[in-house]
Amino acid sequence: MASGIRDKVAIVGMGCTRFGEHWDKGAEELMVGAFEEAIGDAGIERKQIDAAWLATCLDEVHVGKSGLPLSETLRFDYIPVSRVENYCASGSDAFRSAVYAVAAGACDMALALGVEKLKDTGFGGLPGLNAGSTPPLWWANLTAPGSFAQLASAYRAKHGVTRDDLKRAMAHISVKSHANGVKNPKAHLQRSITEADVLNAPLIADPLGLYDCCGVSDGAAAAIVTTPEIARSLGKKDIVSVKALQIAGSNGIEEQYNSWDGSYFATARVAAQRAYREAGIDRPREQLSLVECHDCFSVTELVTLEDLFISPEGGAVRDVLDGFYDSDGKVPCQIDGGLKCFGHPIGASGIRMIYEMYLQLQGRAGARQRPDVRLGLTHNLGGFPARNVCSIAIVGALGA
Repeated sequence: MASGIRDKVAIVGMGCTRFGEHWDKGAEELMVGAFEEAIGDAGIERKQIDAAWLATCLDEVHVGKSGLPLSETLRFDYIPVSRVENYCASGSDAFRSAVYAVAAGACDMALALGVEKLKDTGFGGLPGLNAGSTPPLWWANLTAPGSFAQLASAYRAKHGVTRDDLKRAMAHISVKSHANGVKNPKAHLQRSITEADVLNAPLIADPLGLYDCCGVSDGAAAAIVTTPEIARSLGKKDIVSVKALQIAGSNGIEEQYNSWDGSYFATARVAAQRAYREAGIDRPREQLSLVECHDCFSVTELVTLEDLFISPEGGAVRDVLDGFYDSDGKVPCQIDGGLKCFGHPIGASGIRMIYEMYLQLQGRAGARQRPDVRLGLTHNLGGFPARNVCSIAIVGALGA
């Protein structure tokens, strides 16, 4: 029987570029920037890395196919390098690959690096992805704002939430994330906003307004993982270990049958249950210190907080308005600003979330630092409400 990977792998170094409009840099320069910070943080040499995984989604836009852009850019000495693509969950899936390689004993030191240059596409939002053979049956004229607006409508109908209350809760989420982003020099957007700004903004897809949507940006993030024993031998203290990694992918039921009512993310519930089991968590509302979730839209964050079993079903609106997820609340969500302020360079986002948890656990988050951080959860969603991949990572102090 599988025993899981709890405390079998330590994060020994991480790096993250500033996310934003990098018109003067290519994907290669962003990869180098994230890697140099990570390897400097780890205090190792490049030759000590045994294997690497590159996360990108839109390979046609910037880096090209395969893992070769990473091995050539970083001049690795013929180590195995693979490219991982799993929609918006690509970064966290690359991290999972590196962690599993170390946990399996296949290598001592592994790298996961995610990068995306979305500004180069020229699109105001995410460009269209290859449809495949079946999505055209359900995805005709689909847009991301439109599909997540449908999630909002289904949630409101199921739980009897008024449109005004839902709009106020979504506005609070955006205001909270922008207030956090102001404290983060690596965030794309570093300006505070007000509830009035959000509520009076132009509608994109009712009930989602302009400030309910995350932006488009360029960026890269990297993680180097090893065993706790090797981490100790490098003189590392306050070691951050991986407690759980779980991914769940849609099987078609959501978009093809009436058993799914459109008000929640089925994959998130499954992945969360598996991750909590692996990490030994049975009371996430009390045990988690921080959460980074995939807030591509403000309603995504709201619904996800219930799917992670932190807020009770139908109770996230009240928790959000009560400040439960604020930076000084019980379980801060998006304490670094989230996708809302970083934007979403697809391959990098999942690793960027883990980067924030890593800093917080080591007391290195500067003005954003929370006291007594023990366990952090990251949630990375790829796709749409009716068809998606959900990845959840839980990290914490070794032995916690």
